[in-house]
Amino acid sequence: MRVLVLGAGALGGYFGGRLAEAGTAEVAFLVRPARRDALDRDGLRIESPFGSWQGRVATLAAADATPGWDVVLLSCKAYDLDDAIAAIRPAVDERTAILPVLNGLSHLDRLASAFGAGRVLGGLAKIQATLAPDGAVRQLNDWRWLTFGERDGTMSDRVRAIEAAFAPAKGVVVQAVPDVMARMWEKLVHLGTSAIGTVLMRANVGEIVRSPGGAAFLHRLLERNAAVAAAAGHPVRNGFIEEYRAIFGDPRSAYATSMLRDLEAGNRIEADHILGFLLECVRRAGIPEELHEAAYLHAKAYEQRRDAGRLTPH
Repeated sequence: MRVLVLGAGALGGYFGGRLAEAGTAEVAFLVRPARRDALDRDGLRIESPFGSWQGRVATLAAADATPGWDVVLLSCKAYDLDDAIAAIRPAVDERTAILPVLNGLSHLDRLASAFGAGRVLGGLAKIQATLAPDGAVRQLNDWRWLTFGERDGTMSDRVRAIEAAFAPAKGVVVQAVPDVMARMWEKLVHLGTSAIGTVLMRANVGEIVRSPGGAAFLHRLLERNAAVAAAAGHPVRNGFIEEYRAIFGDPRSAYATSMLRDLEAGNRIEADHILGFLLECVRRAGIPEELHEAAYLHAKAYEQRRDAGRLTPH
């Protein structure tokens, strides 16, 4: 199996690197020039509680992309999706399955429009990782799940082959499932709750919970986001609410979202793809919207300040 990974940051670097380490597929990373120079010079480095790894990996520039890939693992940020589509287009042919692990759901329609619905799988990653300043992909906790499947619910040969390629890989739990759309909605319920909470409060989950009314605030968000999923035809599974009520009620938790880390670093954020999408959903469903509206407004105001160069330096 030939796997092309777009990006070698937190997600692409971790899952693509673990697959390269396992040696069960031919893996290459399609990356920007600076990242390509660093990878060609130093190799890819993963720092993980499940074992660290450093090794040489194949890299491509956008101009080098040609057809012949079985899978394209798409791990970009949502705001880079248009550029990502342009970058992978020369590599996609009739044999290629596109496996996106972007946050949210709205990217699926854009990818289907660009490449055809039959080429686009559903997928989600549950991992806390970051690309460190020294270029290492650093895993921050024990989350290591990659879940994917056909959007029509069939268990095809191609999703089983991807699952088999990842099976020997260390530090990952990879699963092909028949209900990937429901799983993606569940992730959006979880991510929407954590993103809205941590962005509005500029604090991690434990810091919010230890504040007066913090747990109740997060639980209210969780229940509203679960109602959004149900209104879209994907009610969360039994036990989901209880599991995440515990996560969003833990005063010891250091859990924070990548969106919060990006805000604190003055980076671009996925405001429209996550917060804007959820706001549209709650409005369509007739669910109280004031918390979603406040988070989206906060994020868009941040973008205005960032674009104007008016962020307060740390």
